[in-house]
Order: sequence, then C-alpha cells, then structure tokens
Amino acid sequence: MTILVTGGAGFIGTHTLVELDAADHSFVVVDNFSNSSQKALTAVEKITNKPICFFDVDVRNEEALQQIFENQAAAGRPITTVIHFAALKSVSESVSHAVRYYDNNIGGLLKLLGAMTKSNVNNIVFSSSATVYGDPEALPFEENHPVRPKNPYGHTKAMAEQILDDWAKQDKKNKAIALRYFNPIGAHPSGIIGEDPNGVPNNIFPYITRVALGHLPWLNIFGNDYSTVDGTGVRDYLHVVDLAKAHELSVRYLEKSSEGFFKAVNLGTGTGTSVFQLVQSFELQCGVSIPYQIATRRNGDVSSAWANPQLAKNLIGWTAKLSIADMCRDGWNWQYKNPRGYN
Repeated sequence: MTILVTGGAGFIGTHTLVELDAADHSFVVVDNFSNSSQKALTAVEKITNKPICFFDVDVRNEEALQQIFENQAAAGRPITTVIHFAALKSVSESVSHAVRYYDNNIGGLLKLLGAMTKSNVNNIVFSSSATVYGDPEALPFEENHPVRPKNPYGHTKAMAEQILDDWAKQDKKNKAIALRYFNPIGAHPSGIIGEDPNGVPNNIFPYITRVALGHLPWLNIFGNDYSTVDGTGVRDYLHVVDLAKAHELSVRYLEKSSEGFFKAVNLGTGTGTSVFQLVQSFELQCGVSIPYQIATRRNGDVSSAWANPQLAKNLIGWTAKLSIADMCRDGWNWQYKNPRGYN
C-alpha cells in the first residue's frame, strides 16, 4: 500500500508525513511548491531518516498525476489512498482572488479525481475546514450544522465536499473522508518542521511568534468587545501533531472499509480559547512578552467557534491529546530555532 500525499510540503502535510512514516506507511509526495519549500521535505527526511519520493507537479495536471499512478503500479508500489492537502488557503486572499481559488481548489480536486478514477484508486482523505459552517447557529459545531460559508475559500471547501459526496455515490467502491479542521497551531517537538507562511501571516499563531522574534512590532487583536470570557474572539486551537495523527487514522479507516461512503468529520479539541488566553499561555510557556494593540473587528469574524469532536472519536478513534501549553511551547521552539523559517 502506497499513499499519495498532495501538498505534502505544507505545514500540515509535512507533519502528516512524519506520522505516516511512524506508522510504517509508504508514501509519495506531489507539490508544486507555490506556497511551500522543498526544504520542508528535506527537514522531514531528517526526522524520518529516509529519502522522500516527490514530484514537482501541479494537481491540475491530470496527465502527470495519472503517470505517477501508473509508474507506482508498474514498480510494484501501487497507490491505494490519496491524502489531498494541495490548495490555496487564505480567507482574505480568496476574497480578492476568488477565481484563482476556484480554479486551483476545485479544478485541482476534479483533475485528481479524474486521475484516481482512471487508475482505480478509490480512497481519499480530504483537507477541509471549519470555515464551511459560517456563522454558528449553536455551539459547539457538529457535523450536521448547516453549511453556509462566508468567503470564497470556505465555498471551495464546501463545494469540494459536495463533489466528494457525489463521487462516492457514483461508485460503491469510492470512499472519502473530509476532515474539517478548526485552528491548527504548534509544530513538531523536534523544532525541525513547523509553520512557515509567506509574507505577513494570516493566522494568529505565526503572527505571535514573529512578534516574539521582533520581526513584527506588535500583535493586532481584532476586537475586544465580543460576548466572550474577556471580549476577544474564541477559537478551538489544536496541535498540528494531533491533527496529523488524524490523517493516519483516517487512512486506516478507509483501507479497512468495504462499502463506499462520504463522511465529514470535525477535528478540534472541543474547547474554546480566547485570543488573550492564547497570548497569556504563550508568554507563560515561552518567557517572551507579546505587545499588542486592539484593532477594530474584521468583517466576517464570529465571536466564538469550537468543535464537537465526538464523531472523530467514534469513527476513527481520534482525540486531541496535546494542550494549549504544548502548542505554544512547540510552536515557539520551531520559530526560535528557525527565525526565518526554511529560508
């Protein structure tokens, strides 16, 4: 059994490669390095002490993908499952470059499914997002909550889930799990791999670590007048290593299942943490003060969001085990050791 990992050089992809290796899975990686670095795969090789087979391929190139499937089969290492990370992922960028996001995120999935179908590959783990939910009708979010995304990025994830649902229905051998991530942060405890966004980070945690390094002057906290424990927004943060383990468990579940299906599954801790609480935990664990300023609320931000992760436990046997303190410690360890990321 070989697993194809698209977007394997990214933040979550690299951590998943480590977990796949730890569970003795064979894998190959596809990435066009548009928002990642080949050095990230070299870093994974340092952790696993094994070379990585990778292909510099855009997932929208169906012919190249099919060739990878055929070559692996001819070599006696047939691909049986795909983990699909490859996608553009900035909410704010998706608003100003909507067509680009639909072309990449939806077009890439369609080409991938085309190559999989031609090569009789029937299992896929899809990287989805809690952004598919939009504004909460009730908390915690459960998988049966209405899907009403509020931005093009969220729409691409919701559309992709519908495509996978229909793909599973068209052939009883097709099986798909869409993992709806909440807010992954942290890094591998070795400090060898971690989150390395291009330019100014869109997400809060790499912004905090860059403020801690002095690369940015302060943290902008968007709103302190929400109806929350301290007025700042509340989110469900989870350790990227916990998140990566969920992908390995999903692969196992797909491989042992006989009937086709599509399932969407929340990945979160089930606990909300405010921005102030996150900053305070970081300062306590890392011994670094984080200056901040209060900015106006951003359009589209909700006051609170966290998951009910019970289905993940029931279906694939996954629960988040690492704490906010672990996330802060490991994330800072990566950033401190790699102040300019992989560069």
